[in-house]
Amino acid sequence: MSQEFPIAADDDGIRVDRWFKRHMPDISFNQVSRWARTGQLRLNGARVGPGDRLAEGQVLRVPPIEVQPVAALAPKPVKPKRELSPEETEFAQSLVIHRSKHALVLNKPPGLATQGGSKTFEHVDGLLDALQFEAENRPKLVHRLDKDTSGVLLLARTSRAAAFFGKLFATRDTKKIYWAVTAGGPHLDDSLIDLPIGKQPGTGGEKMHVDEAEGQIAKSRFRVIDRAADRAAFVEMQPLTGRTHQLRVHAAATGTPIVGDGKYGGKDSFLTGNVSRKMHLHARRLVIALPDGGTLDVKAELPPHFAETLASLGFDPREADLPEPEPMAGPPKKSRRLSSATSGNRRGERRSRGDTDSPKRGRK
Repeated sequence: MSQEFPIAADDDGIRVDRWFKRHMPDISFNQVSRWARTGQLRLNGARVGPGDRLAEGQVLRVPPIEVQPVAALAPKPVKPKRELSPEETEFAQSLVIHRSKHALVLNKPPGLATQGGSKTFEHVDGLLDALQFEAENRPKLVHRLDKDTSGVLLLARTSRAAAFFGKLFATRDTKKIYWAVTAGGPHLDDSLIDLPIGKQPGTGGEKMHVDEAEGQIAKSRFRVIDRAADRAAFVEMQPLTGRTHQLRVHAAATGTPIVGDGKYGGKDSFLTGNVSRKMHLHARRLVIALPDGGTLDVKAELPPHFAETLASLGFDPREADLPEPEPMAGPPKKSRRLSSATSGNRRGERRSRGDTDSPKRGRK
């Protein structure tokens, strides 16, 4: 006999497959997919797929679950939970720059991965037990930063907040501001980079590249804060879409790689002198709505190597936090795509001086 499950507030906004993982972990993704394909899985009486999102108050109908053989029901061995050392706990808590009912915000240092992977054993995900504080459960990751990118990293403190924030990141209903130092200066003081991005063949998905034939739409706004002649520039970057390594790919593709980003800029990404070889990309600011109303607007201070580079090049970070120009009602009237004859290897830059791609309800 089918079972019906009302969707609770904590599950508002999560995907159907995530609901099963949370509440019926013994049901595999393949089983959920089969039920969806055959119409046995219903939401308020209508067919639903594994990737569809749930809303509070809806009713999910699940078909009868076949009784498995006793051998299949044997409990799986549980991997012992690693206890954090006092030093790890102190380190994790030292990263917190905002703490409230729904959210924790960390200032992630460069070199610390967000999640584990092949040969990656130190990461934020492994430190979450130290960040539970007074909450009922440990916080949840809702987005990621590259290992060598520093700055604002948002954690949700409840399942409801995780679903809410996850939906905003998925729909890009956030505003994310990055600071970077580039090798060489962008051609325009304020530009919209519109270059599609795809996985680079032969890299196993570990590296992206500009792919105008089959890549996904990717748009970034670059605003030059200051220049050190032709040697380097201090740039504010705003990703208007959320592709993997988007800012790094766009910076390199337009001829001004992010300093220290050897993966995409090669030897051209390293400056001579006393400039650090670490990557100079920092998630400076995040603006995002909160589940109960209001807005979270938080900034992360620069890591030491980035601040030292700014000082050595004569850049003043105080100049980067100036009030933003008023948003325009539509696209800039004189917006144009630079031709290859005038832009060299900066194909895809579009002049958009004064265009902020204004957010709606905190959108970037």
